[in-house]
Amino acid sequence: MENAGDRDRVRFSLTAEGGLNDGAAFPFVMLGLGLLGLHDLGIGGWRWLTIDVLWATAGGLLIGGTLGTLIGKLVVYLRSRHKESVGLDEFLALGLIALAYGVAVLGHAYGFLAVFAAGLALQRVKEHDAGDGRAAAGPAGQQSRRSREERATDPEHASAYMMQAVRGFNEQLERIGEVGVVLVVGAMLAFITVSAGAAWFVLILFVVVRPVSVWLGLLGAPISRDQRIMISWFGIRGIGSIYYLMYAINHGLSRPLAEQIIAITLTTVTVSIVMHGISVTPLMNLYARRKARRAGR
Repeated sequence: MENAGDRDRVRFSLTAEGGLNDGAAFPFVMLGLGLLGLHDLGIGGWRWLTIDVLWATAGGLLIGGTLGTLIGKLVVYLRSRHKESVGLDEFLALGLIALAYGVAVLGHAYGFLAVFAAGLALQRVKEHDAGDGRAAAGPAGQQSRRSREERATDPEHASAYMMQAVRGFNEQLERIGEVGVVLVVGAMLAFITVSAGAAWFVLILFVVVRPVSVWLGLLGAPISRDQRIMISWFGIRGIGSIYYLMYAINHGLSRPLAEQIIAITLTTVTVSIVMHGISVTPLMNLYARRKARRAGR
C-alpha cells in the first residue's frame, strides 16, 4: 500500500499476506526437507514441532518486534532530545533489516518473520504522532520554512518524520528488488525444461489451491464477494519462492530433484508475474468502480 492510512480490505489483505506468508511458509519447507532426509525432524517430529514451528516462529516475531521497537524509540529519543542521529534514514531501514534477520538466524528463528515484525514495530513507534505522514510534512508553506533537521528533531513530529523517510526508501527498495527478481527469473528460464507436471501444478495452484485456501481462510470475515474474488486471484509468487528454492538446494537436494523443483518454481513465478501483472490494473479499476457505485447508493 502506498498510503499507510489505506484500509481497503483487498489491498490491506494482500499487503499483509505478502509480508507474512514468506516467513510463515518456512516450517513447511523444513518439514519437506526432513521428509527427504535432509533435515532432522526428531523422533515423532518433536524437533520440527518445538523448534522449527513453535520457537522459530515465535522467536522470529519476538526478536523482530523487540529490535524494531527499541531502535525506533532510540532514534526518536536521540533526535528529539539530543538533536543527534539525523538523516540517513535509508541506512536505518537497511540496518534494521540486516540486524533483525541476522539475530533471528543466530537464534535459530526465522529471519523473514523477524524482518516483518521489525517493520511493524518500527511503524508503531509513537504511531499516534505519525498519522498518515502529513503531520511530519505539515502545510507546504510551513514545511518550506523549516529545515529538514528541524522537522526531524521536533519532539512532536520526530517519529512521523522518521517513518515517512523510511517508508519512502522501503518503497524504492521494493521496486528495485522486484526488478531484480524479474531479471534473475528471466535469465534462468533458458536453462529449464517445463514438463507437463509443472504445467498442471501451476494450473491447479492458480485455479484450485489459491481460491479454495482463501475462501476457507476468510470464512466469517466481513468482506464482500468481490473482495473475496480479488484476494483469491492475486497473491504474487516472487522473492520468497526463489529464497526457499536456493535454501532447499543448499541443503543437499539431489540433482534430478533440484532440476524438477527449479522448473516448477520458476514456471510458477513467471506465470504469476505475467498473469497478475497484466490483470492487476483492469481488475483493480473494475473493483474500484463497483465499490464506488455501491458507496453511491
